[in-house]
Amino acid sequence: MGELRLEELSARNIVAANNLSLKPGQEQFIAPVSYAVAASVINPATAWQRVVLLDGEVAGFIHGNFDPDSEHEEFRACLWRINVDANAQGRGVGKFAADALAEEARKRGFKRITVIWEPGEGGPETFFHRIGFTNVGETVYGEVIGAMQL
Repeated sequence: MGELRLEELSARNIVAANNLSLKPGQEQFIAPVSYAVAASVINPATAWQRVVLLDGEVAGFIHGNFDPDSEHEEFRACLWRINVDANAQGRGVGKFAADALAEEARKRGFKRITVIWEPGEGGPETFFHRIGFTNVGETVYGEVIGAMQL
């Protein structure tokens, strides 16, 4: 495994983040990074966005949201999006990013983080379970709500 580090999403790295590749079949589960960037413009006070550099190259993107006043508990401290380049998957990039989000949540006083995903073959469920999320509910649209205690 190479050297991993976080960097804030910026004009310098956004093109690389938008160009992260996917493995076949993953596109139905992952929205483009540009969707997350648009969300941060709408709610800049709550968005936490970082790229993960693997040996100095953008290999992943994570968007967290911290809104302690949200009326929906699952949105108070959540992993909103995570994308890992197809060539970097299985190399610890996603876990590194999720661990960084969890650490940021702890610093902000949260006791858990949540994530919502669409179930299905080839989806992210196995990854989320492997890094410590457990199923705690379901949305009205049939998506899984997962939580990780901090």
